[in-house]
Amino acid sequence: MVSKTLPFTQEKITEIIEKYPTPFHVYDEKAIIENARKLKEAFRDVNGFKEYFAVKALPNPYIMKLLKAEGFGADCSSLPELLLAEKTGIVGENIMFSSNDTPAEEFIKAKELGAIINLDDISHIEYLEETAGLPEIVCCRYNPGPLKEGNAIIGNPEEAKYGFTREQLFEGYRVMKEKGVKRFGMHTMVASNELDPEYFIETAKILFELIAELSKELDIKFDFVNLGGGIGIPYRPEQEQVPYHVIARGVSKAYDETIRANGLHPLKIFLECGRVITGPYGYLVTSVRHMKHIYKDYAGTDACMANLMRPALYGAYHHITVLGKENEEATHLYDVTGSLCENNDKFAIDRLLPELTRGDVLVIHDAGAHGHAMGFNYNGKLRSAEILLRPDGSFVQIRKAETIEDYFATLDMEGLTSFE
Repeated sequence: MVSKTLPFTQEKITEIIEKYPTPFHVYDEKAIIENARKLKEAFRDVNGFKEYFAVKALPNPYIMKLLKAEGFGADCSSLPELLLAEKTGIVGENIMFSSNDTPAEEFIKAKELGAIINLDDISHIEYLEETAGLPEIVCCRYNPGPLKEGNAIIGNPEEAKYGFTREQLFEGYRVMKEKGVKRFGMHTMVASNELDPEYFIETAKILFELIAELSKELDIKFDFVNLGGGIGIPYRPEQEQVPYHVIARGVSKAYDETIRANGLHPLKIFLECGRVITGPYGYLVTSVRHMKHIYKDYAGTDACMANLMRPALYGAYHHITVLGKENEEATHLYDVTGSLCENNDKFAIDRLLPELTRGDVLVIHDAGAHGHAMGFNYNGKLRSAEILLRPDGSFVQIRKAETIEDYFATLDMEGLTSFE
């Protein structure tokens, strides 16, 4: 069976477990930094390239600080994410604020930080002006509708709630120019976890051509185009990583054919990837709590959907390694489950693994994005700790595990005594 490797030994995980009981997420700092540099190197010849890390993928200031040191900005979509960026020292146009159904206080904070505000709807132009005032630079999110197919995670653009139509873009930029906005950007995001590099090249072509039309018709100058994120990762062992250099080369070629050819150079090129930056370098470590043998064989773990909900939400595949049994033959068919009172609380269904027993430690791969971040407290479940594995082999806790006290902290228990 094709397998996946781990950046740590069983002994290292045992050492961590002695201090921080399972379940927990562990992130490989060295691999995250190397991957960030690999992306930058691939896009080094792409004009004005900058990556804005999608904070929603892994909203932890320790990770954000590592990426800030590599020159990454922050793609934020809420007030808490803006505050995380600010506390990490990421401010100004190093923040791309892309949100929807946005409350006034978030526009106000984004403008206060000097962030690039990316509007989701034409009505938000007036709303931003009324609540925070129009800044010098504004970006608009484009929904290409039938011109572009989406995928299973994000859906078809025509049915997505995001973005301006083509006609609304022409009207929106015209209105903003009249209102005194000086600098403009354009953005789209129409796929998630996409493994075909040509998809992103085609997206760039669509945006470049649209920018050329808008620039000519409205006599405005675009500062940048944000090609979005959505670059996928090889969750399955037989899949291959998306080659960054292929995307970069295709984007550069399209840039020359449309942007340079129409006298629109320079136009900065941005990305807002999250999953591909940290996803493959995070792992959910959990212990087998019970073995159950009825109509099927179940391995019940001390983790659940509250720690990683992608398998339940999307039917997503996450590879599983049994520590200490990496070289044993996978002869037993299991559903690997959590303890949530929901039947879809499963990390794997009909997965061939070595024979499992109580106490076995499982490592669930590719949990470094949209894993801990999507946690919740349904059933009174508590979110787990996050551990950073340092390049020198040491480790540090970068988020504490929730406690029962945390769970009750937002409840007014004192008021209960007088409640009738």
